[in-house]
Amino acid sequence: MLPLRGKILNVERKDEASMYKNTEISSMVTALGLGLKGDEFDESALRYSKIVILTDADVDGAHIRTLLLTFLFRYQRALFESGKVFVAVPPLYKVEAKGSKKPTYCYDEAQLQQHLARLPEGAAKTIQRFKGLGEMMPEQLWHTTLNPETRLLKRLTVDDAARANQTFQLLMSDKVAPRREFIETEGPKLQDIDV
Repeated sequence: MLPLRGKILNVERKDEASMYKNTEISSMVTALGLGLKGDEFDESALRYSKIVILTDADVDGAHIRTLLLTFLFRYQRALFESGKVFVAVPPLYKVEAKGSKKPTYCYDEAQLQQHLARLPEGAAKTIQRFKGLGEMMPEQLWHTTLNPETRLLKRLTVDDAARANQTFQLLMSDKVAPRREFIETEGPKLQDIDV
């Protein structure tokens, strides 16, 4: 495990010189055993069979995950092409219903509402919203997010590199006007948004 301190540098907005000076990015490059842009991808140099990104389940965690994915996409795209990049999905809620021996973990608002609808009307329950991974007890984190037997992992691939490239440019670059237009156009279409 490589713990990172907060948000890494947005490589879409910075030059390579700034990137090389960034402690978190340097640590990742060293931990993975790979070089940066322009270096040939040598799978035998990769120190791990999977690169699993684990961030909080909230909006800040999603932003950190996007920054990490932007870096990997820009500087080691072959990791996606070879199926090495995964995202671990931690739960956002824990529901404990009276009479139930173990809690139910829900990964988003829709899943929480579905679970609550299945409980008997008026059933006593406790709902905990995790603000971050640090709020989870070690056993909870292991069971829900780390244990290969029970965790939820999503493999990330780049089926359409041109579209992914445009999306990273739109959402992560320093050009504000196109991003604002995208948010104003697409934002109202979202069912659930965690702010």
